Amino acid sequence: MKNQNKIRELGNKERAIDIKDLVLSCLDRDKAEDVTLIDLEGKADFAHFMVVASGRSTRHVNSLAEKILADIKNEGFGGVGVEGMKEGNWVLIDALDVVIHIFIPEVRENYNIEKMWNFTLPVERTEA
Repeated sequence: MKNQNKIRELGNKERAIDIKDLVLSCLDRDKAEDVTLIDLEGKADFAHFMVVASGRSTRHVNSLAEKILADIKNEGFGGVGVEGMKEGNWVLIDALDVVIHIFIPEVRENYNIEKMWNFTLPVERTEA
């Protein structure tokens, strides 16, 4: 296993960028569909990025999730949580500072997570 100390070496933002890039590469390699990256800066304090993607079937969703988990582990990132592998219609991976949602298309359409997180915060006014 290479880079075993990445958690200690990198700051949260740098680590988040590395994990995000790794996840996006994995999703591309394994033919995920409709991949969306959401920058959570200024919107949430639990992660820097959210990645939303679709698989063609529950089997494809689980395969994508398993490969992402293996890639994250092989790169030396620890502390990753996963939910939904048993059902396979929506898998949530909490990869430190990156949250990954992988859906079958009909479940993704139902929850529409992108709409919930793709917003611009209003700029605060300061009185002069």
